[in-house]
Amino acid sequence: MNAPSEPRCGAEQSPPPCTPARTLLPLGALMLAGLPLAAHAQTAPTTTLPTVTVQATEAAAQDGHRATVTRVGKLVQDPHEVPQAITTVTSTLMEEQQVGSLKEALRNVSGLTFNAAEGGRSGDNMMLRGFYTFGDMYLDGIRDTAQYNRETFNLEQVDVLRGSAAMLFGRGQAGGVINQVSKTPRLGDRGKLTGSVGTDGYRELTGDFNKALGDTTALRLNLMKRDEGSWRSNPATGAEPEIHREGVGLSLVTGLYTGNELTFNHYYLKTDDNADYGIRFDSNTRRPTRDFAADTFWGTDDHFDRSETHISSLVHQLRISPRAELRTQLRYARYERDYWAAAPMTTAPSIDGVLGGSNKTRTAETENLTLQSDLTARADLFGMRHELLAGFEYLKEDATRQALLNIGSASRPYYSASIRAGSPITYQGDTLAFYLQDTIEFVPDWKLTLGARRDTLDAEYSSLTSPQLDFSETSVRTGLSWHPSADTHYYISYSDSFSPTADLYQLSGGAYPAERSAVTELGAKWLLMDGDLAFRTALFRADKEWERSTDLESSSSILTRKRRTDGIEFELAGRITPNWEVFSGIAIMDAEILEVAPGADPRLKGERPRNTPKATFNLWTTYALGGGWKVGGGVEAKGARYAYVPYQATSTAFTDGSFTPNTAPGYARWDAMVSYEERTWAARLNVRNVFDKVYYDAVYDQGGFAVPGTGRALILTGEYKF
Repeated sequence: MNAPSEPRCGAEQSPPPCTPARTLLPLGALMLAGLPLAAHAQTAPTTTLPTVTVQATEAAAQDGHRATVTRVGKLVQDPHEVPQAITTVTSTLMEEQQVGSLKEALRNVSGLTFNAAEGGRSGDNMMLRGFYTFGDMYLDGIRDTAQYNRETFNLEQVDVLRGSAAMLFGRGQAGGVINQVSKTPRLGDRGKLTGSVGTDGYRELTGDFNKALGDTTALRLNLMKRDEGSWRSNPATGAEPEIHREGVGLSLVTGLYTGNELTFNHYYLKTDDNADYGIRFDSNTRRPTRDFAADTFWGTDDHFDRSETHISSLVHQLRISPRAELRTQLRYARYERDYWAAAPMTTAPSIDGVLGGSNKTRTAETENLTLQSDLTARADLFGMRHELLAGFEYLKEDATRQALLNIGSASRPYYSASIRAGSPITYQGDTLAFYLQDTIEFVPDWKLTLGARRDTLDAEYSSLTSPQLDFSETSVRTGLSWHPSADTHYYISYSDSFSPTADLYQLSGGAYPAERSAVTELGAKWLLMDGDLAFRTALFRADKEWERSTDLESSSSILTRKRRTDGIEFELAGRITPNWEVFSGIAIMDAEILEVAPGADPRLKGERPRNTPKATFNLWTTYALGGGWKVGGGVEAKGARYAYVPYQATSTAFTDGSFTPNTAPGYARWDAMVSYEERTWAARLNVRNVFDKVYYDAVYDQGGFAVPGTGRALILTGEYKF
């Protein structure tokens, strides 16, 4: 990795390997600095007093829209130093936008689109640079690939590392890694209570409490409860999509800001939703149907989407020397999920809400045990500066999934989470990985990064013809960086990755090789306005071979033999003036199927892949008016996105010989905010979708349907800080 500048002390992203700033003021210095004391000293007799030391810990500095710290490269560094494109959604940005879910936070990431419930893969499911990411979800650097809907109440920031990152993280895709960064304790006592109310039954209560238990021991507790309704409803029964979520994030650290730091984290999330599968595409227009109003919902009050997530971690950080650190994490995670949802039909819901066989059911349980250790060291060898990274990871996965049994009738189905149908599909896997990387400053201002990782996977998957899976694959990461000044970074990088995909509990196609991805990126990063404003650009080519289906219920495992995305990105984040902040990104993508899947329609060669718009744009900006007032607003815009089946022998995407797949139209959603803040309290009004535009923000990429985004929503939030 690149040698980072010294990280800020007190950064919340992870306990930084530095000592927080201290103010040491002897009483004599205070007397010389205070005029009343000095005047008194002219007349009072001289008295020698013992020295008293006043020690104060500097409050943790908060990032605004520009993040200054990340650990996405396995060690604490400034994103400016990393020879790959990184987008970071900060806590400030999420708070200003009243973000609750990870999906809402990721609207700020250019080149990212959303998939709908992929035939059983309900939950967070995004595409980045045109490639799926559900196998690239991480929490504090450890795999978090189970199917569930993630929340942000316990997150300090979200780092999106673009490109194949398997050398750093293991099995992966061409799009990149989405790493959630948990809140951790700090020294000092502070807290914040936040309550929100809004339209469509929006209610949320959160708490963030930090307590110092000693000189180097602290506890942090984050709580959340949120309920939401929807602007969409079943016209026959009044049922509507719903969100009911509650969670706890607990973190206890001892040895904080010392060379021997131990942290225990526990995360709990419970969801009880009524999932929204959206609206059908019209077979004639190839657009979302207009036979029904956009607010038509096919679900009933009997439907459910329930999950419980438990994640416990033990993190030990040992500073071996001022230039070497060993960081070890042990994690146990358990995920449980049950749902019964309704896909939209070509007929309206009947008066009793019966949906005529459109039911989607699933129950799933996943257990993961992970041990990961990273050694980082700086050294001067052979007249050159080196930054070394070495580590290993062991991952044990045990998962089952199964459909639910209809205990009602064909005309009136009913499902219970405790009554299951057929035999479960199981997956048990053991992965062992070793990795080594060196960043060498071989001449002043020039750095070369060379890294390799070896992953060995031994697994059994009951859904395969040949259930025994044995993969041993090597991934590499290289980069050449030029720093002509501290504020400027030019780089070219190459990385590759592999994924057997069976570990994602879907059809793998044991007769075919593992997925392979390769990404080449040419980029530049500049720090402007004395470092307050960061601007970056990246020109990239991403290739993927043997792309697997994302649909758990698909009868075919290979989507495309080879496809590619060429693109360019621009991103701006930070302060333009002391009062004016901005976060914005644009991605222009040229995606193409280079080779079709075995047996697929050859006419698909050369066509644009699914859910990959030609362009996306996001902007969020705020201005402090003074006197505690701030205003802000922004837009999320995406081009048209295709939804079709790319592995069919005769693709339904062709009509009269022309390529006319189902298409979700492009859209632009505008949001606004106004807030007022005092030292101990604040109030904020957020307006989502200001112009109440009907838009479709998620598509089922097999072509069935699209899910409308939120209608106009008003949310009023109050904060009490102590």
